[in-house]
Amino acid sequence: MNIDMIRAAAQRLKGRARRTPLLNSPFLDEVAGRRVWIKPECLQHTGSFKFRGAWSAISALDRDVCARGVIAFSSGNHAQGVAHAATQHGVPSVIVMPSDAPILKIDNTKALGAEVVLYDRATESREDIGAQLAKTRGLTLIRPYDEPLVIAGQGTTGLEIATQAVEVGVEEADVLVCCGGGGLTSGIALALEAEAPGLRVRPVEPEGFDDMTRSLRSGGIERNNATSGNICDAILTPQPGDITFPIIKRLCGSGLTVTEDEALRAVAQAFLRLKVVAEPGGAVALAAALCRQDQIEGEHVVVTISGGNVDPNIFARALDTLK
Repeated sequence: MNIDMIRAAAQRLKGRARRTPLLNSPFLDEVAGRRVWIKPECLQHTGSFKFRGAWSAISALDRDVCARGVIAFSSGNHAQGVAHAATQHGVPSVIVMPSDAPILKIDNTKALGAEVVLYDRATESREDIGAQLAKTRGLTLIRPYDEPLVIAGQGTTGLEIATQAVEVGVEEADVLVCCGGGGLTSGIALALEAEAPGLRVRPVEPEGFDDMTRSLRSGGIERNNATSGNICDAILTPQPGDITFPIIKRLCGSGLTVTEDEALRAVAQAFLRLKVVAEPGGAVALAAALCRQDQIEGEHVVVTISGGNVDPNIFARALDTLK
């Protein structure tokens, strides 16, 4: 896994992925006590950064492999990214999704052309189900984060951040990244190592699902006790990836964690101040910028909003925090 793979992915994504902007709000700056620069990947195709990795992986497959189809497992954002990228390539796709995933994400995945297979994440293994379906049907598995071509696609976000940071005069800053299995975090870290070494990536997770933060602290991969039961569903993973964690351990600063309430308030602030719709899991990095000021260094902080596929009732809960 290296910067050349990310640059190659950027070429395959050229004209396909959106170059999302770098946003700023003086209101958020005041709360955070520093300049806050927001990278809203919720504006990406399918509402999250996951489209980048999905397109990167599928566009690199041989034609005969594509003809048999692809399979992925996801709570929603990777599902939609793979479904859309596969349909755009004329490739059949099967997505294994937890039955408690937000209905919006399940419905969107089906609407984007995928066959959806539901499972109980408390009692069943998505990896086992995916492996069995792949073997039975001859499908190619597109892993959500522990896959070099997917990481390369996510890393194109980092290439854009590096260029945009120069445009706004930011040479040094913490870059807070919403973190599940670590595909976006590791991809951005690799891109910034090559293109903007003054920008340091730090993963952000929900409290109680902070496997990456604990892993960085201990030096080895730590596992979460639970894989559900938090509104930040987009970034709930069992443990860091075998590929992603060594990259993050080498390149990233310490992790940060936020509460569900803080994530909801960040969703509300993103809407109020930026007119951007974020989902709770996609807003944890913004929550850390606004609520963990004493754990962040420097005059600037760069923040990813990694996804915006939020159920209306959750969004209403977030807006209620403004009252």
